[in-house]
Amino acid sequence: MKTLLSAFTALAAVGFMAVSANAANLVLYTSQPNEDAQATVDGFMAANPDIKVDWVRDGTPKIMAKLMAEIEAGNPAADVLLIADTVTMERMKQANHLLAYKSPEAANYDAALYDAEGAYYSTKLITTGIMYNTAAAMKPTKWADLAKPEAKGLVTMPSPLTSGAALIHAQTLAGVPSLGWDYYEALQANGAIAAGANGGVLKAVASGEKAYGMVVDFMPIREKAKGAPVEFVFPEEGVSAVTEPVAILSSSKNAEAAKRFVDYVLSEKGQEGFLKLGYIPARNGMPVPEGFPARDTIKVLPIDPAAALKATDADLKTFSGIFGTN
Repeated sequence: MKTLLSAFTALAAVGFMAVSANAANLVLYTSQPNEDAQATVDGFMAANPDIKVDWVRDGTPKIMAKLMAEIEAGNPAADVLLIADTVTMERMKQANHLLAYKSPEAANYDAALYDAEGAYYSTKLITTGIMYNTAAAMKPTKWADLAKPEAKGLVTMPSPLTSGAALIHAQTLAGVPSLGWDYYEALQANGAIAAGANGGVLKAVASGEKAYGMVVDFMPIREKAKGAPVEFVFPEEGVSAVTEPVAILSSSKNAEAAKRFVDYVLSEKGQEGFLKLGYIPARNGMPVPEGFPARDTIKVLPIDPAAALKATDADLKTFSGIFGTN
């Protein structure tokens, strides 16, 4: 009996070592909030138990600075990126840092939401609109309202120097004929503050320190559900959107496992995970989270990633010239 038990134990140990040897390890660099990143990774590993994922999280500018330093040193750690915006991904693509992969899940997405060569794919729609404290005297319905005398000294927004979503937002509104950079100059003249990231805007408006803010949609909608005195508005002129694209690094040593990660986050199951976290899924035919209007009623303003990338340095200089370097 002892001999049989020893033999079984030995076989089990060999089997465990074989599974371990065949298991893949992925490293994900992401700008998702910590809770969301963990939920995304947990969902993927539950669907792919043979793949272990380690993740590193920071804001898009900081996580990209880390990655680019590693690339320059010849030792990038990341296999997969899941970050704020397509403009950053376009920069990576043009520098040949991304692996082209034609995911079969792309058939369920609008062509405008992914790179034609398969370098990156949008996973969700995160729009930037207006939040306001319910105690505010004015109830804004359009971007132009924030430049009115009623909002003087009461507006806050994230800085494009800190937030990738804020940069996309500024570039998007700058391309709207009725707004443009003149709009940002009017905001500055009206006492608007541009500093930090979206979390700071949420805190300032929810606390009543400021009455109005430009912010990504899910933050105030989540806080309102928790009882915070805030409302979120999708302005009449339309909203900008970042789409948290996913991509595989061309330097990845685990490309097959990385492809499975891309397929998962684009799949219906992966998109349901984002929906549960309170995001608008990028995949066609999906519902929207509670508290959001119907997707077809949200006017998303267009942006060309390649054109935005080319204009980034000039746009950051323009914004800094208006608001300073916060």
